[in-house]
Amino acid sequence: MNTMHYKGYEAVIEFDEDAEIFHGDVINLRDVITFQGTSAQELKTAFAESVDDYLAFCAERGEEREKPYSGQFVIRTEPALHRALSTVARKEGVSLNKWVTRALERALD
Repeated sequence: MNTMHYKGYEAVIEFDEDAEIFHGDVINLRDVITFQGTSAQELKTAFAESVDDYLAFCAERGEEREKPYSGQFVIRTEPALHRALSTVARKEGVSLNKWVTRALERALD
């Protein structure tokens, strides 16, 4: 599946062969942002316009725009693992949050 990015928002793109049109949906939001186009350029323009319209709509209503990611997530683990990770982080002189963030970054490399 193809993706597009604009102002921190990510959309997935599908092609409807019968209608000969591209459809896009912004992902990772509770709000719904969709767009479509018949060419790559039209699709890119429609994506940007849809996101900009969404941001303007939020501003007009005085509402906080929904961000794709807050930078926070909850993880549940066994208490023994939690204790072991906290111990390792403390020995390295960093917070558990910082230690886990570094471990996750290394996992992506």
